[in-house]
Amino acid sequence: METKEWRKQRLQALAAKFGGHAALGRLLGYRDGAFVGQMIKGSRPITEKTVATAEALPDCAGWFDAPDQGRRVIPVDLNEHPDLISVRRGKLKLQAGIAGFAVEVDNTPGSPIFFRADWLQERGYKPYSLLALRVTGKSMEPRLFDGDVVVINTDLTEPKDGEVYAINYEGEPMIKRLVRDEGAWWMASDNPDKTSFPTKKWVDRNSILVGRVIHRQSEHI
Repeated sequence: METKEWRKQRLQALAAKFGGHAALGRLLGYRDGAFVGQMIKGSRPITEKTVATAEALPDCAGWFDAPDQGRRVIPVDLNEHPDLISVRRGKLKLQAGIAGFAVEVDNTPGSPIFFRADWLQERGYKPYSLLALRVTGKSMEPRLFDGDVVVINTDLTEPKDGEVYAINYEGEPMIKRLVRDEGAWWMASDNPDKTSFPTKKWVDRNSILVGRVIHRQSEHI
């Protein structure tokens, strides 16, 4: 795909990320979203200065990096689908004992994730509280496989028996199922090989809930 078309698609996705053309235009230093709309349509060039300014926005480093050669990218024009809300993809940057977290952009090639606005509204989910994370390792097989993508809701940090969470475990991100047993909370793997993936007892000073998993995207059938 040529650079011009790729940049137009990435700018469209960036506008969706920040709430529309007008919101992105103001972040880029314009009065409104007119210039953004013109760049997406192709009537105004997307300059290197615009790319640099956009990639300096929060969680946008490398936003315009070229995709893998030969990989087909199918654009979604969110102006034609205002009912679709995109979910940001990232990697958690954590510190041991710290409840807060930073997000590093995940540039790994993968399918985008969209939710219908009414689906989110019915469940009380806020788009800016959702984050798509890539699963690593085999601890949650056969339900979650290495390379799957899950969406977590960072507003849901109260433990609930049987639910799956992204957890800050001593500064390392992990995805585990919380289990209540004998008056205590446990972090369990779904993998039946408990020798390789033992259940660990929840200890407040070591473990912090980042968010509950509300959706998964998988190529495993």
